[in-house]
Amino acid sequence: MSRKGWLYTLFFVCLPLVFYAMLAINIPGFSKGGFPPISYIRPFRFTTQNGEPFTQEAVKGKVFVATYFFTTCKGICPRMNHNLKSVYDQLKDQPDFLLLTHTCDPETDSVPQLKKYTDSLGIDTHKWIFLTGRKDSLYNMARHSYTIDDPANNVNSIEDDFLHTQFWALVDANGDVRKIYDGLDDREVKALVNDVRKLLKDGTNSK
Repeated sequence: MSRKGWLYTLFFVCLPLVFYAMLAINIPGFSKGGFPPISYIRPFRFTTQNGEPFTQEAVKGKVFVATYFFTTCKGICPRMNHNLKSVYDQLKDQPDFLLLTHTCDPETDSVPQLKKYTDSLGIDTHKWIFLTGRKDSLYNMARHSYTIDDPANNVNSIEDDFLHTQFWALVDANGDVRKIYDGLDDREVKALVNDVRKLLKDGTNSK
């Protein structure tokens, strides 16, 4: 091969490496998690299925997945929570991992209703936590913190508003939302488990 040919080969070998290095320098979190933050968690205060207060302090330093459902849903929720149970089964032994499932219908999903539902799942409710609270606070978290529903879906009256989403948010140990997944897509659910393992292995609590 001529000298010119070697130079061209060297150029095209080095180009992807330079491109990756520029991404790692200019996009926070790229080299660690493979994807940069797209949002962050605002302060919140909800109530667990056990009637206990639950705030952002409880997830500090944890990697967690945030989802929404309601107990009387006959549509996407049963399948979605079936997939989420698979995630739970694979990751429940990870000490720094949590699942947070928020209700879309707090008027129906009282603390006793959520407790009855979680008992039927046979789960450790310290690892998979179900949350209720004020409807506007729950919906604002979905739309402005987790970004799993369009903020433009807000209506004039909170009583007339209803949120029903199949999307899940992956949040790292710094409270940054790293990626959104379709909870009805088996391939994305599998990718979520792999991404959680990467975040837990690499560590993201650099603040």
